[in-house]
Amino acid sequence: MIRNGVLIDDSFAEAFPMKATRLIVTAHNLKWARHAAASATGFATSVIACGCEAGIERELSPDETPDGRPGLALLLFAMSGKELAKQIERRVGQCVLTCPTTAVFAGLHEGEAVALGRNLRFFGDGWQISKLIAGVRYWRIPVMDGEFVAQETTAVTKAVGGGNLLLLARDTDSALAVAEAAVAAMQRLPNVVMPFPGGVVRSGSKVGSKYAGLMASTNEAFCPGLVGLSPKSELNEQTRCVLEIVIDGLTEADVAAAMRAGMQAGIAIGAAGGLLRISAGNYGGKLGPFHFHLRKLMEAA
Repeated sequence: MIRNGVLIDDSFAEAFPMKATRLIVTAHNLKWARHAAASATGFATSVIACGCEAGIERELSPDETPDGRPGLALLLFAMSGKELAKQIERRVGQCVLTCPTTAVFAGLHEGEAVALGRNLRFFGDGWQISKLIAGVRYWRIPVMDGEFVAQETTAVTKAVGGGNLLLLARDTDSALAVAEAAVAAMQRLPNVVMPFPGGVVRSGSKVGSKYAGLMASTNEAFCPGLVGLSPKSELNEQTRCVLEIVIDGLTEADVAAAMRAGMQAGIAIGAAGGLLRISAGNYGGKLGPFHFHLRKLMEAA
């Protein structure tokens, strides 16, 4: 399949079941909500070493938030509900509670309830108080700029992580332009985040390594510097830069929609803009139950 001069591989992205939640962080203004959100979703690119994968989903206007202030919606993903609960408590406690003027609320209401403000209330050292509004409990914790308001729990739901696109380009400038356009297109959709820096990862990995104890290592098949050296290389001399976009979403359909949008954005730039090929990472279909076939996604478009 060739679209606008771009070869679409007959391949698929292999994704995995995860657990996820949405948090709503509000503040006196959007600047401080963004400070808290950026901090809370920091060091959250991959569950391989970060414990969770997270990102800012979108900005929220005051009429979309529980307290009528500007805010941001965050999505956090982990491999288990237990790990996700741990990450929520640590990240909210260290990055949202500490940030001036902020409050935090549940952005999902169906699923297993886990602590949000339930344990953080003890920071109040006995001065904390609770309010029950329409059957929902909130905690008010005294802090030096007034009070920190946190909903008692948030909901954890099943989700999908590890959808991905590999963008093969003729040079770095082209690859960056295509990747940025693809990420921008995906960010316009709900229920997904791209957890790596700027939504893009250059160090795409494979499972395992020649070194004992290393669970992931460089994907030499897509490293331009190994063309002619590695027997596993899938590149030619014209491909000088490969960038990957990883997508986590609340549902399989959300990840599929984001991948499709990203592919369409790249194809719009086309071979004339330096995009030569679109591929995806998988492990032979043996590790993840969600398979996103690139050509089927384009046919559905």
